[in-house]
Amino acid sequence: MLIRTPLRANHGSIPALRGVLGAKSPSLTCRRWKSGPYGYTQAKALVYSKYGEPSDVLSLHNHSISPSLPPSTLLLRTLATPINPADINQIQGVYPSKPPFTSLLGTSQPSAVAGNEGCFEVLSASSSIKHLQKGDWVIMKSTNFGTWRTHALAHESAVLKIENKDGLTPIQVGTVSVNPCTAYRMLKDFETLKEGNWFIQNGANSGVGRAAIQLGNLWGLKSINVIRERANAAATQAMKDELLELGATHVVTESELMDKAFAERVREWTEGGREAVKVGLNCVGGKPTAALVKCLSNGGHLVTYGAMSKQPLMLPTGALIFKDIRFSGFWVSRWSDGHPEEKKRMVDEVLDLTRQGKFRDIPVQELKWEWGTEEGVLKEAVQGTLGGFRAGKGVFVYGDT
Repeated sequence: MLIRTPLRANHGSIPALRGVLGAKSPSLTCRRWKSGPYGYTQAKALVYSKYGEPSDVLSLHNHSISPSLPPSTLLLRTLATPINPADINQIQGVYPSKPPFTSLLGTSQPSAVAGNEGCFEVLSASSSIKHLQKGDWVIMKSTNFGTWRTHALAHESAVLKIENKDGLTPIQVGTVSVNPCTAYRMLKDFETLKEGNWFIQNGANSGVGRAAIQLGNLWGLKSINVIRERANAAATQAMKDELLELGATHVVTESELMDKAFAERVREWTEGGREAVKVGLNCVGGKPTAALVKCLSNGGHLVTYGAMSKQPLMLPTGALIFKDIRFSGFWVSRWSDGHPEEKKRMVDEVLDLTRQGKFRDIPVQELKWEWGTEEGVLKEAVQGTLGGFRAGKGVFVYGDT
């Protein structure tokens, strides 16, 4: 009579089992039990315990999550998480907002999980939670959660439910709360823009820039969009055509913006200046931004949300005295943390536009994260986002984890 005895092995026990069963026994295939022993969920996270370059300080940490969920707690599986510039700056230690270093995941040193944005699926919920259930999609309500991980525990108050995920992809949901929301707020909160008004922006090919083009076009606004020159004239024209197709009114290069005759071109576009250029969106800094300011109408408003050139913002004195130009900064992380309900309403609106085909998500480079993906591959993917021109935003897309 053949007696079948179930065996559960970890990697270290395979040689011992071969010794017990003998050399002639069938080959043993080691399989990861995703539920883990006693129902524990096996998880991985990209963590750092000190600040520095991602390739130097990131490490892949394995840990287990208990099936016994505390009250008001969700077990989440990660679907997609983008790699944003702010995420890199946090790892480098130069970003104003930093997640705390803790030992909650059992790391050898207090560490933080990298990443701030993403789309998650609810795997299970504690019995006290009534408005979320298995299969629902959520995003983080606030920053510093740490999203570059395969699974996570989250308090129900830390997430926003995606009310209708039909017709949406995890990437669309996972990239909605930073770039589109930044563009939305800057066009809505600083000046009352009416149909036919103009705005001008640099970094127009960025995620924020593309969102501003599309939202502005939907709201009847006209736009002047500045990009950096590409490697050759054909590539530059291709980028211009791409943004024009998104809804941009005009697209120019930085060298065109810096030309002394550019102000006259703006006057022609705006009917001799009778149509106001009321808002400028700046993520670059340096001399090109000073040239952009000169295009604003009297009483215009420059809103700065980035400094990609790492050059100081040079403000022309005449713009302050004679044109009464106002200068403000915008930080979407601070706004989101202070306006969770408005953030949810805005996210739902943008996703509804996406579902209708009226708002296109940004070009992305999908970075596959499977259970067997090695640490070096993930670190290289993060470090690679620091390069020059890229085909799209890097996004971790989680497969069999």
